Amino acid sequence: MATFNPKIALKALVQMRIRKRPFVLSHGINARCNLRCPFCEYWRRPGEEMTTEAIFAMLEDASSFGIGVYNAWTAEPLLRSDLPAILRHAKSLGIATSLITNGKLLSKRAHELGDLDYLSVSVDGIETYQEIRGASIEPVLEGIRAAQEAGHQVLMNCVISKKNLRELEDLVGLAEDLGALVSFEPLHETSEVEGSVWDDMGIGDSDLPAFRRSIDRLIEMKKEGRPIINSITYLKMVRDQKPDFRCHAPEIVLHVASDGSIMSCRVHKEPLGHVSEGLAKVWASSKKRREEIVRECAGCLFFGYVENSLLYDFKPEVLAHYEWM
Repeated sequence: MATFNPKIALKALVQMRIRKRPFVLSHGINARCNLRCPFCEYWRRPGEEMTTEAIFAMLEDASSFGIGVYNAWTAEPLLRSDLPAILRHAKSLGIATSLITNGKLLSKRAHELGDLDYLSVSVDGIETYQEIRGASIEPVLEGIRAAQEAGHQVLMNCVISKKNLRELEDLVGLAEDLGALVSFEPLHETSEVEGSVWDDMGIGDSDLPAFRRSIDRLIEMKKEGRPIINSITYLKMVRDQKPDFRCHAPEIVLHVASDGSIMSCRVHKEPLGHVSEGLAKVWASSKKRREEIVRECAGCLFFGYVENSLLYDFKPEVLAHYEWM
């Protein structure tokens, strides 16, 4: 499995900086989930799902458009029986493949994922996992081990909340014990989830001292060479709760919802068009609106948006240690 790949990084920069097109197609591949995590809005949305044939056509269009990475995520990709065929089709077109899963079904399906390059599993706690995700962590750990036995390198991704502040260091230790990588990003509060959830899980003023100590410890561990893939630049932004970067997310990532709608990003879910219109056509026609959205945005701290935007702007630390799309 792939981690840092200088050829992909170079290809990404050519596509984004010279051709002025996105490099990653991030596809909300379905509208169903087998968990009901309180902080997640995606399982709450009823929605249509693209057929296998429609996804194949989208991938062929994406290849012609210069897309280099296909990321399947949300609500839970492993619920789609055709996922291996979709990944295989993407690979046949020369597109690298990525998957974000909650891991609940991973032990049953890891052997089917031979065409997968990047595997991310959501692990938000150890003792607190049950409370945060409403399920046992054991099937997830079994899934990670099964994926590793099948030859996959695993990235554990943790969403930081009030619930797991005291377990962040332990999660790094768990990643080391498992032979996995680990990344962190803060909880992102949305209006689609009731306020009581954010009262229960969000970082309030009284939590800030413990929050900052926990992030400072992650920064120390990163400097020690522990398997944290976030950049120190990003972790400092998280600690200070300040998105101090120029966002290029709509220029880097092409977002496609489960029904084929094309959107600017995870924060601004405004439809810009549909894959059936053709990616190049929607990309060209939405240029002005995408620029307006970025200008009007207050900013976020989604890991992928920040790190890829820093790569886009040639941040030396990120260029030197870029490990994951």
